[in-house]
Order: sequence, then C-alpha cells, then structure tokens
Amino acid sequence: MEFSSKLLEKAVYEMSQLPGIGKRTALRLVLHLLKQPKERTRFLSQALLSLREDIQFCQSCHTISDTALCEICSNEKRDKALICVVEDIRDVMAIENTGQFRGTYHVLGGKISPIDGVGPSQLTISSLVSKVRSGGIRELIFALSSTMEGDTTNFYIYRQLQDADIITSAIARGISVGDELEYADEVTLGRSILHRVPFENSLKNK
Repeated sequence: MEFSSKLLEKAVYEMSQLPGIGKRTALRLVLHLLKQPKERTRFLSQALLSLREDIQFCQSCHTISDTALCEICSNEKRDKALICVVEDIRDVMAIENTGQFRGTYHVLGGKISPIDGVGPSQLTISSLVSKVRSGGIRELIFALSSTMEGDTTNFYIYRQLQDADIITSAIARGISVGDELEYADEVTLGRSILHRVPFENSLKNK
C-alpha cells in the first residue's frame, strides 16, 4: 500500500496494530478521523491516554476499575459469599447484562493454555484460592468458556480447593461447547447462571 504522506502511513500502521484491524480498515478509520473536527481526535487521544495512565484493577476481584475497589465489590447489596469465576471483564459485562446474578466476581485474566505459554502463575488463581481459604465464601461458580482451556482451568482451580468447605458449581451447558462466553445471548447466559450444576457433575459428562 503506497501512501502520499508519511504521517498518514504512520497513523495507519499504528491503527492496524489493533486486533481485527487490517491496513484497509485502518486507512478507512484514519481518513474518517481526518474528516472530523480536530476536537474529536483530541477527545479520542485524551480518552486513550487517560485509560492507560489512570486505569486500575480492583484489589478484590481484579476487574478493570476506576478505583481501588470496583463498583460491584463495594456494593453492599451484592452477595459477597457467592463468587463467579470468569476470564476477563467482557464476561463480567455479559453476565451483568442478564440481570440474573447478584454475587461478586473473580477475574482470572485468561485461561490456562500451555500451548500459548499461559500457566496458573500468569493468572489470578492464587489470590482466588487465598480468598476462599480466608473464609466467608459459600459458593464458586465456574463461568469460563466451554473450551478445552476453560475446562482445564476450571479443573485446576477445583483441585486446588477440593478440600475447602464450599460449593463448586458450573454454569449449565446452555452455552455451546467451544463458544466464547461474550458471544452468548443474554437469555441463554442468564439461564445458564440460574441453572448452574455442581462442578463434580460436569466432570462426569466428559
């Protein structure tokens, strides 16, 4: 792709580094920005800079937050004894959109995937184990995507807490095997949360 401007070429290159954005799409987006008032581009750049400089991770559940404790964890109306274990903030948002869950979350930051070099130490599993062993937790709901990596992560956590006096459940398999949680429709995801099953039962079906 030939460019008439080095500034344009650089902007397109940086835009194309985003996931799912090829050079043609990046060029279309950059040209769109050039057609907008300069303030729009300034607002966008300021928002991105603020995101990188000011963003925090909740000290309790590890989700992305503006404060040390996110709005969900600091909400006194949430059931702190019920924890839903998810991969990232997109899954938190998906479950929250169902309006069916009133507990709290624990964001792992990924799934165990040896082929990608992701082991338990790269995730927030140790803090989850510590949280459970400190007491006050009644139930863990495993809500990772129904993929091999998701199931491996669920099983690893289950083994770490097998002797803990808690209930471990998994969302009902209304979520298709191999599907990512964030793409599930709200009705299906909501029913999966409501009709969760003991995690031991999900092992018997493998």
